[in-house]
Amino acid sequence: MHYLLTGTAGFIGFHLARRLLEEGHQVTGFDGLTPYYNLRLKEARHAALSQFQGFRPVIGMLEDRRALETTLEHGNPDIVVHLAAQAGVRYSLENPKAYLDSNLVGSWNVLELARQAGVQHLMLASTSSVYGANDSTPFKEADKTDEPLSFYAATKKGMELMAHTYAHLHKLPITAFRFFTVYGPWGRPDMALFKFVKAILEDREIEVYGEGRMSRDFTYVDDLISCIINLSRIAPNESNRVTAPGVSDTLSHQGPYRVVNIGGGQPVTVLDFIAAIETVMGRQAKRAMLPMQQGDVPRTFASPLLLQALTGEKPEIDLETGVRAFVDWYLEFRDELQL
Repeated sequence: MHYLLTGTAGFIGFHLARRLLEEGHQVTGFDGLTPYYNLRLKEARHAALSQFQGFRPVIGMLEDRRALETTLEHGNPDIVVHLAAQAGVRYSLENPKAYLDSNLVGSWNVLELARQAGVQHLMLASTSSVYGANDSTPFKEADKTDEPLSFYAATKKGMELMAHTYAHLHKLPITAFRFFTVYGPWGRPDMALFKFVKAILEDREIEVYGEGRMSRDFTYVDDLISCIINLSRIAPNESNRVTAPGVSDTLSHQGPYRVVNIGGGQPVTVLDFIAAIETVMGRQAKRAMLPMQQGDVPRTFASPLLLQALTGEKPEIDLETGVRAFVDWYLEFRDELQL
């Protein structure tokens, strides 16, 4: 099949593109190569993908409608997976316009692109941040999500709402999937695992916000990719509405639209996360215990029931195995990529 992915120079987009190419699919990758973090890392991801004959990279910004239209004119994708975004909760406090431009204007452009192309399935990357400080756990897809704590979360919720209208008005099959703290090799330098490993190796203090009492439902990237690919084969429609006892399907009655969590439902505290890193590295971290930062949520905790009902799977790779894979990758590439 032919997939069009946005964000292929990014962490998750790179892994998804590589898996699809290994399976023999054609992948057009659209990415702006923005300098939000180390460009060497982004360029190295694209270089690795370019070793596959089935990969065609396109450099452009989501806000550039014409660039997306030109990409469409050079291919006829069966499935579009929209992963590109301005990411990061804390950066949204400093530069909210970047989130407005990329996550709202850019996502609308992708919706228009998919509508024009008449794709079989449009998939949109959302986030567990839309649940805000939800007191009810585990987080279920049908839970209230209209009290976001960061502008990043607000833009992702806005994207979900725009997508629902496109599914209703244009009968465009859309799945929005909500990530839960994804980690693994080739990860982003602004994420906790990357920063903690780097600081420990350099004998610096790690900054532990919320004094380590916050909890996160960590998802190893290989698990995430498997779930995305399996979901891509299940375009929402009434024939696959889930009616299993105890599972609330979010398939809309107004159009072919569904929201699905991708998380294992096994949250751990930040302190336990740090302990796993220390075990893998064989070193103790120096810790600077700090209060929660503005925009942070106290916990994330996915209900994987809908995901399991649809695909028969959920993320399973244990934290220590995933952390070890990241550390091994970091040690191999830190000098070459100046990480």
